[in-house]
Amino acid sequence: MADQKDSLDRDKLESLLLLKGADLESIRGLLKDCPIQQVKRGEVLLHAEKPNQFLYLLVSGRLRIHLKLDLDSIAILEPGEVVGELSLIDRQLTSAYVVAEDDCSLLVLDEETLWSLVDASPIARNLLFILARRLRHADALVLSNQESQREYERYSFIDGLTSLYDRRWLESMLAWQIIRYKRKPEPLSLLLIRIDDWKEYRDTHGPTAGDRVIHTVARTLLENMRQGEILARYQEDEFVALLMAADAPADEAVGERLRQAVSEAKIYSFVSDESPLPSVTISVGVAHLIAEDTLETFVAQARRALSAAREGGGNRVFKADR
Repeated sequence: MADQKDSLDRDKLESLLLLKGADLESIRGLLKDCPIQQVKRGEVLLHAEKPNQFLYLLVSGRLRIHLKLDLDSIAILEPGEVVGELSLIDRQLTSAYVVAEDDCSLLVLDEETLWSLVDASPIARNLLFILARRLRHADALVLSNQESQREYERYSFIDGLTSLYDRRWLESMLAWQIIRYKRKPEPLSLLLIRIDDWKEYRDTHGPTAGDRVIHTVARTLLENMRQGEILARYQEDEFVALLMAADAPADEAVGERLRQAVSEAKIYSFVSDESPLPSVTISVGVAHLIAEDTLETFVAQARRALSAAREGGGNRVFKADR
C-alpha cells in the first residue's frame, strides 16, 4: 500500500494546504512516521460507500472525484489538496470515488496523527476551512495552486489584536455546524458577548486603553473556556463563544461564568502593570440551535437576547426564548 517515506523537504510540506501557517519544526515528529503512498494513473484510491481510516495529503500528481466511475468527474484535486477528511472525521462511509488522474504521491495520516495535529491551532483552522469549503460546494470545487494560495491569504482567520479566530472563520464554522446538525442533531449553543459601554470607555480613556480592554477581555474569556467551547472575535467590541454538545440549561451557566470572570479581571496598560485601568463588564445573549435555523436566524436569536441583556442594564446574561 504505502512506502516508508523519505523526509519531505520544507517546500513540499509548506505547499500542503492543511499545514499552512503551522510551525513545521514542532510537528515534524508527528509527520516523520507517516508513509508516502504511490498511486498509479487510473488507480482508484478511495471507493464510494466504503470505510476509510486515513487522510491523504496530495504531494504530487492530480486526483479526480467521481460520484460514479462511469460518470464524468465532478472535481480535480491539485497538489497540496486533501482527500478523505469527511469520512475519517465523521466515521461514515465515503461518498465518492477518488481516482488518480496522474501518477500521484500522497502523505498518509491515520486518525491518531490527525487529531494530534489538530491540537496545533493553524492545523485545526485549515482543516475546518477545507471542510466548510467542501460542504458548501458539494465536493465540486476545483482549485489551482495559485487560486488556493490567494484564497488562504484572503482567509487568514486570525484577529490581529486578540489572536482569536475572526468573524470569517466563525461564519465558516457555523455554516458547517448547521449543515452537520441537520444531518445528525447534536446540541449547539451560541453566546454573543458584548463589552458594556466600550465605545464610551475608549472615548474617555483613549484608543490604546480601548485596545487593551479588547485584549484583556479576550484573554479572560479564553482562559475561562473549557473543552467543547470555542471563542472568536465577532465585531469590534463583540465576541462569540460556541458551545458544542451543551444542553440548554448549561449554556446560561457558561455565560454567567464568563460574565463573572470579566467583571473580576484587572485591566492594565500595555506599558505598565502598576496602575490598573477601570474594569469593564459584559452582556451575553444566548441562543440554542434548532432544526429550522440558518446561519442568519441563529445569530439573530443571540442578537435579540443580547439586546435584552443590555436593555436590562448590562452586566447580565439573557437567553432567547425559542
